[in-house]
Amino acid sequence: QCPWGAPNTTSISCSLADVMSEQLAKELQLEEENAAFPEVVAVAEGPFITGENIDTSSDLMLAQMLQMEFDREYDAQLRREEKKINGDSKVSISFENYRKVHPYDSDSSEDEVDWQDTRHDPYRADKPTTTPRKGFIGKGKDITTKHDEVVCGRKNTARMENFAPEFQVGDGIGMDLKLSNQVFNALKQHAYSEERRSARLHEKKEHSTAEKAVDPKTRLLLYKMVNAGMLETITGCISTGKESVVFHAYGGKSATEDKVIPPECAIKVFKTTLNEFKNRDKYIKDDYRFKDRFSKLNPRKIIRMWAEKEMHNLTRMQNAGIPCPQVVILKKHVLVMSFIGQDQIPAPKLKDVTLSSEDMKKAYYQILDMMQQLYKECNLVHADLSEYNMLWHDGKVWLIDVSQSVEPTHPHGLEFLFRDCRNVSQFFQKGGVAEALNERELFNAVSGLNITADNEVDFQAEIEALEKMNEDHVQNHGKKLSMFSSDGDPPIYDE
Repeated sequence: QCPWGAPNTTSISCSLADVMSEQLAKELQLEEENAAFPEVVAVAEGPFITGENIDTSSDLMLAQMLQMEFDREYDAQLRREEKKINGDSKVSISFENYRKVHPYDSDSSEDEVDWQDTRHDPYRADKPTTTPRKGFIGKGKDITTKHDEVVCGRKNTARMENFAPEFQVGDGIGMDLKLSNQVFNALKQHAYSEERRSARLHEKKEHSTAEKAVDPKTRLLLYKMVNAGMLETITGCISTGKESVVFHAYGGKSATEDKVIPPECAIKVFKTTLNEFKNRDKYIKDDYRFKDRFSKLNPRKIIRMWAEKEMHNLTRMQNAGIPCPQVVILKKHVLVMSFIGQDQIPAPKLKDVTLSSEDMKKAYYQILDMMQQLYKECNLVHADLSEYNMLWHDGKVWLIDVSQSVEPTHPHGLEFLFRDCRNVSQFFQKGGVAEALNERELFNAVSGLNITADNEVDFQAEIEALEKMNEDHVQNHGKKLSMFSSDGDPPIYDE
């Protein structure tokens, strides 16, 4: 037989419909699968997947297995997050609503108690029962409307949860608290007022000097002084008062040769809010030096004028030879002066130092001399003179805090002087100085007015009469007075 001969094959003819038949294609595929995998275990129908009925040849089954494994890993991650967040806290949170696998499918331990399911929390207080939309419940005598006292009270208690977070309302629902409309409205108004007040306080802290009197604008002024070399470094706070805060600093080099900066300086920063001393405007609004520039509508400018006033008063006192801080520079509401003390330790106040009888007597005569110089040579009244504003340094008394000082021609200048005399007289009389004059004698010794009165009431009445005469003359003639004469009649000179 010829190997190159054509084989005898019988061709099976089929129609085009048979070729395009889907049933025929499925039968051919099934025959091929049976020939390739003769031993195939049928997969049991059902929603559960076990190790005995796994068919890895089905893509659907593999996808379900992978999804189940992913869900279990996701739930395990949620449990770890719960444990991390809750820790040992008595109050815990639960991610039960976000789990993928039902509890019976989870591989968690049997002893795990699923009490964290917040959907059925036995400790959560029940919400107050409300009336339906129709506005009433029940029939006849048992009808309850939405205006019922108990229903309204419970509703008001539940509505307290909408207050601001800072307003602590407590667990009123758990206690079945019933608030009347009047009480609820009062609490609501109070919560709203507290919320607005806290907002105002926050804004005030941002825009004004707070306890330490260093807001961003003040810090910028201090940084500029340090960068310019005027101050070497600012060490810290010395004292805090109602109107200002004083810092200690080491002096640097001056830009001009005629001005010498002391080695140690005191920086007095005036607080840029008037809340601490609202009544202090009387010291400046009637002072002829600042009367035209005074305005209640701009608190920051008033504070600058307050600092400028202290600078002018200190300059007068320094020119008269009165021991006081030396002015270095004034920048807006920041006044730099020489430091009364040594090595960052400020000189003690007269009320804090214990002096011998000789030193006490010496201090009294120094203060008497300084009050006379302040009145006659500087044409000033301290207006706040006491043992709190006098320092003891190098065996003598130093005067500080003269921002409120006024001239004797001030409408209340003599009243301020009498108050200063009372403070000084009482302090030294308690200190054991036998030579100390009483307040009326000290007033006459300082002012030279020689007011004669048997008691303090008549004495103050004569002082008020002198001030009234002075004020009327200024208003009528537009002139100011330099000082009061000894006989009680105020001499006048034109500006």
